[in-house]
Amino acid sequence: MSPADNKILESGLPITPGQAQNEIETYDNLYEKKNFGTLDYPVSAYFLDLHKSYMSWIRWHWHEEMEILLIQDGTAEIFTDDASYVIRPGQGIIINQNVMHCIHSLDQNNCTFYTIVFHPEYLFGQKTSYLQTQYLLPVQNYQLFKIFLLDEKDPWHKRMLSSLSNAISVDMTQTYGYELATKGYLCLFWADLISHLPQHQKQVSSHVSLDEQRVKQAMLYIRTHYAEQVSLEDIADSIHVSKSECCRCFTRTLQMTPFEYLMKYRIFEATKKLMMPSTEPLSIADLALSVGFNSTSYFNKLFKKFLGCTPTYYRTHKVLSKDGDFVDCFDNLL
Repeated sequence: MSPADNKILESGLPITPGQAQNEIETYDNLYEKKNFGTLDYPVSAYFLDLHKSYMSWIRWHWHEEMEILLIQDGTAEIFTDDASYVIRPGQGIIINQNVMHCIHSLDQNNCTFYTIVFHPEYLFGQKTSYLQTQYLLPVQNYQLFKIFLLDEKDPWHKRMLSSLSNAISVDMTQTYGYELATKGYLCLFWADLISHLPQHQKQVSSHVSLDEQRVKQAMLYIRTHYAEQVSLEDIADSIHVSKSECCRCFTRTLQMTPFEYLMKYRIFEATKKLMMPSTEPLSIADLALSVGFNSTSYFNKLFKKFLGCTPTYYRTHKVLSKDGDFVDCFDNLL
């Protein structure tokens, strides 16, 4: 166990997966605009067991907040549009704002981590202020900073991990004044981070690539229109590129074609509908039609390909937990 985990344990922070898992929502949107914390305190820290997420994945998504993961047990892999990163106990990872990413477990037995999500502007007051210009914009505009890997073997990283561990601890225990303490620890973390980035770095371009911008827009289009008869031309038109360039963008970013993404998203939506309590559940034919499939046999074929079972079997065996409650985690099929 890493020193960061020891610090959390010493603080009396509960780390039982069942208790902490109930504190978070699943990643059900591609672009998350859910509230992390409150308007005055846009910070949220929680504990997550990846094996309680759908297929041990958190699917592709992005958000305006910065997200930081501290691994407790097991091994996780984080993907962006152009790279992947493996993190183990004693390590953490900083995911910059609006960076499209997904996470999955490489450990069959266990993969748990602490996460803190916050909006950096919270630390620096009003926009265009001196503090934002001096200390926030360099991180937001630093082109290479999509992902920043932290390792406790590096003294500089160890200090940041310690500050983040303290911030998570006080936010989750929520003793009186925790909001002030959390902000203080996040400021310490930020001061360490910014002090080691290249000074006087002049970047006018965002760290979000053109491919990523296009794919994000296409993903949002698919999310809105997946139940309709969507063609490759429709997807390409939504991002104002040719069909061939659209395919190249998806392949370079997600390592799949737009059509593969559309099919997986439709099956993902079907699993959600199968998990919804209903006195009159949809027939498989109606379910297929509701997520954009005209052919029930093709829907069954893809469902079995992606999930290893038929929709009927999934409804009767996968939907209900051992306690008879509906399982509310369908984080990733994509």
